[in-house]
Amino acid sequence: MQNRQQTSDKTPELAPFGGAQWEGHAAQDPGPAAQRGTPRHLPHFFSPLKIRDVTFKNRAVVSPMCTYSAVDGFMNDWHLTHLGTFARGGAGLVVFEASGVQDVGRITPWDAGVWKDEHIAPLKRIVDFLHSQQALAGLQLAHAGRKASTYPPHLTFPQPGATVPVEQGGWVPVGPSAIAWDDKSPVPHALTKDEIRDTVQAFADAAVRADKAGFDVVEIHGAHGYLLSSFNSPLANHRTDEYGGSFENRTRFTLEVVRAVRKVWPASKPLFLRLSSSDWVEGGTTIEDTVRLAKLVKAEGVDLVDCSSGGQSPLQKIGIGPLYQLPFAEQVRREADLLTGAVGLIVEPLQAEEIIFHKRADLVFIGRELLRDPFWVLHAAKELKHDIHWPVQYEWAVNRPVPPPVTSAAKSS
Repeated sequence: MQNRQQTSDKTPELAPFGGAQWEGHAAQDPGPAAQRGTPRHLPHFFSPLKIRDVTFKNRAVVSPMCTYSAVDGFMNDWHLTHLGTFARGGAGLVVFEASGVQDVGRITPWDAGVWKDEHIAPLKRIVDFLHSQQALAGLQLAHAGRKASTYPPHLTFPQPGATVPVEQGGWVPVGPSAIAWDDKSPVPHALTKDEIRDTVQAFADAAVRADKAGFDVVEIHGAHGYLLSSFNSPLANHRTDEYGGSFENRTRFTLEVVRAVRKVWPASKPLFLRLSSSDWVEGGTTIEDTVRLAKLVKAEGVDLVDCSSGGQSPLQKIGIGPLYQLPFAEQVRREADLLTGAVGLIVEPLQAEEIIFHKRADLVFIGRELLRDPFWVLHAAKELKHDIHWPVQYEWAVNRPVPPPVTSAAKSS
């Protein structure tokens, strides 16, 4: 009895989050899966990939998805549990949602931000947890441009996507030209050259903060009709100065942002760029434009292009279906000789495996399917017959045999 009393006075040094440090206790790190068992089979989707000095344990990437749950740009417990679940679920890289490099660069007033130093600590808290689960952390640097200051899509009043008035906490959106996204959207303020320079610097400053928070990857958001995307597209950019007109002029802003971010982002860490490969509207950005831009950003130090599409115009006609954006990633990879990420309606493990096996892309970005099943990657491993370990806190239960159902005969015996 005395011995039991002596041992009960000491808290066991167990790590509640896999290998995480917590409340001063030394963590009992179970180690990566490779150290806890030799896999019998390694599907291509689960093969490692090294970009610069960063090694991705597999090709599964959590696509950045806005959750509209931040306050003044600050991420909180919601984001910790939301993003942390994907890390526990086996993803190699978890990309945080679009984070405004300026307060006026948010899609909604409830978006995450990285425009001030105070944002670093809450971000680092989440990054540290992801690292404890052997997952990499990425941050998407974003400016919503003329599509900023809107209500979140889950709000039914006044209506999803409606503009938030200035008197209710909104702001005047900005863009390359004074052209509204649609007839219900406000006309944006056309950025001056000084404001363009300030925005370029804001992207660079945000990248510095991302590095201080411990992120392994940053992705510049140049897609979906947001600021960089709208500068690239002749649909939204009607400028007559050096930032408009020709392809070289329209893409100048994007190249300046890439150059500024690459200058301050550590040479050891990868830089991604998300692009709208096509506007899906006549007269808009085409895949040929995207290949051309990909070659230019490669020369400036971009390591991978995340090939999305659309978002530039309400007139877009997108042929949505399984893997509908994969041909863009494949073409950019082949013609620009650059790593690419495939994204868009990739829902089956075999689809992901074939993408990597056939070298159609190098990473697979998965979005809504992970909302439906945050452990999709672990389930994919089982389907692809790959030995992979669940978090140690779950594994003992997950691997426990399921008892057979009790039959009526057994009940009556």
